[in-house]
Amino acid sequence: MTPNPPGGQSRSPGITLLTAACGTLLVLIDYTSPLTTLSPTAAALHIGASAQTWVLTGTLVGLAALLLTAGSAADDYGRKRVFGGGAVLLLISTVLSAAAPNTGLFLTGRVLQGCAAAAILAPTLGLISNVYPVGPARIRALGMWGASVGLGIALGPIYAALMEQAGGWRSVYWVLALLSAGLVLLTALGLDESKNERPRKLDPLGVLALASGSSCLIAGLAEGRHGWGRGIVIELLAAGLVLLIAFAVVESKVAEPMLDLALFRNPGFIASSSGALFTGLSIVGLMSYLPTVLQKSLGETPLAASGVLAIWSGLSVVSALQARRLVNKMAATTQVAASLLICGLGEAALYGLHAGGSWGHLAPGLIVAGIGSGVLNAALARLAVSSVPPHRAAMGSGANNSARYLGSALGVAVTATLVSQAKSDAGPAHAMADGANNAVLVAAAICLVGAAIALWARTAEARAARTAAPAEPLLQAEPPVRSAS
Repeated sequence: MTPNPPGGQSRSPGITLLTAACGTLLVLIDYTSPLTTLSPTAAALHIGASAQTWVLTGTLVGLAALLLTAGSAADDYGRKRVFGGGAVLLLISTVLSAAAPNTGLFLTGRVLQGCAAAAILAPTLGLISNVYPVGPARIRALGMWGASVGLGIALGPIYAALMEQAGGWRSVYWVLALLSAGLVLLTALGLDESKNERPRKLDPLGVLALASGSSCLIAGLAEGRHGWGRGIVIELLAAGLVLLIAFAVVESKVAEPMLDLALFRNPGFIASSSGALFTGLSIVGLMSYLPTVLQKSLGETPLAASGVLAIWSGLSVVSALQARRLVNKMAATTQVAASLLICGLGEAALYGLHAGGSWGHLAPGLIVAGIGSGVLNAALARLAVSSVPPHRAAMGSGANNSARYLGSALGVAVTATLVSQAKSDAGPAHAMADGANNAVLVAAAICLVGAAIALWARTAEARAARTAAPAEPLLQAEPPVRSAS
């Protein structure tokens, strides 16, 4: 790997971390902004009920389709180049959404924002691990990156609600465009280039199969919210599964695959990927829908609903920053299992929502789930880097985030289905509350499944350490380090 330009002066690692964290923060703000601005946006552009689903889902399509590809390209052709390209595309796409005169152009902007987000998110952990060697400094840096995930989710809905009140829904995207321009400048001035010394060959069939399969699968999940038995839904889901199976077959045959399937023999990589998948499926999916439930069932304003969600996301920021203190006390796989269990307990405590009631009884569950989420984000960042060879760090980041956002798409679809299918003689608000109660129990159960998989991975790691030959250095888990307070 070539960490810096030959003869060049390396910039401060702190500037690299700041740039990566700002990019992640901006992407999450952009992704979550429609949670509180969907209604005025839909009214202004005459977006129908079916198309409204795509305001959020369009971004997920771009993310899931390109994250792994962007990570592989970043490792081989330049992490700064891919990150900077994503920042430029985010600038262009937010301008497109801000100025869009109709639904088609607005949704095109949202899909392109997902593509930009993939290019920004995929190289972040590779950029960080390139300038922070294994040890306490890297652990702190990865914890700060994990905190930027929670902070973006916390700020996005609040920012959007305030901007919409001050200047209308278009101002949300105009300001995001200005911030994207700042990210372009920060990237140019604050990042050094890093990439593999010997780039791998292109894997065009793998790229095509993954992108099309992910897109079909997420499109099917989005359309399924309006009826799972429709022909278009079945066709999209079937096509998505077939194409993703084709991707696995392609990766097993090519000499230099985009995703080396041998990594799935590494328990740490399994814990990283499955932990990210279950994070999206059980936590992000539920929390993304919570503001809608609060507005339609409890009658909260968009800003108030965003503030309630910030209890969860804000505490995830705090706990992610403190997660480094757990490094000497438990392995990363154990940390994933424990935090998923804590998140599940917190989600179960959300049960009991009733129409016209107060959100106050949600606070304890949001607090517990927020603490668990922050620790989980930090642990997944550690595993995403340590469970792959150092020269494939961006690919590991891309794989981890791909699993997270595929899980998020499925989680939102499951939550929306459970909420919409509930019936109550007392009216739609009561039905939505009943459906939300069903959704929190399902999400809690899914967290337990994810925790069980992580525990299995930890057991496999321990068994391999006792009975097998030492693992190849490139695939070893991150060694214990002493954390500096």
